[in-house]
Amino acid sequence: MKIGLLGGTFNPPHIGHVLIARQVLDFGGADEVWFLPNYGQHPEKPDVSSVADRVAMVNMIALPKTRVSTFEIDNKLDGNTINLLPVLPKEHSFQFIIGSDWLPNFHVWGNYKELLKKLPFLVFPRYGHPAEPLYEHMTIISHPDLVSFDISCTKIRNRVKLGLSIENFVPLGVSQYIKEHGLYI
Repeated sequence: MKIGLLGGTFNPPHIGHVLIARQVLDFGGADEVWFLPNYGQHPEKPDVSSVADRVAMVNMIALPKTRVSTFEIDNKLDGNTINLLPVLPKEHSFQFIIGSDWLPNFHVWGNYKELLKKLPFLVFPRYGHPAEPLYEHMTIISHPDLVSFDISCTKIRNRVKLGLSIENFVPLGVSQYIKEHGLYI
């Protein structure tokens, strides 16, 4: 089976993650998309909620042909994607999904040249972020009916801090979870 790996902090998960997964299934050739919340971050990110909170929220995503994978968490990986490769099931083929907003700084990913030789990348176009530089073994997801957007975890967290509703921007249950656990305030 061909699996698209959508990794990230999911701090918190939002409809952009769902839209990316749906469109990778529609236009990217994947049979399934696995949401892959990370354990460590590389490069390091400030103000990341606990692993338990992020996994609980990612599990609220309800989309056919997707699932949550905790490979990075179970193996306490440091966020360098190349360290994920040995723990992936050998019976599947994998592609890693990134947004075009990552391309300008992709060179800071640990062992990025070796990673690109071992794992193909699907690049999802993000509104306001050109798809460049594009490296070898990267493919831009393209289709006339592709829906691009400008939503991010940062914007969701900022809305929470401002006391604004996030109901329509996150999967069902995530907003309530954030309130109940006092996240991002």
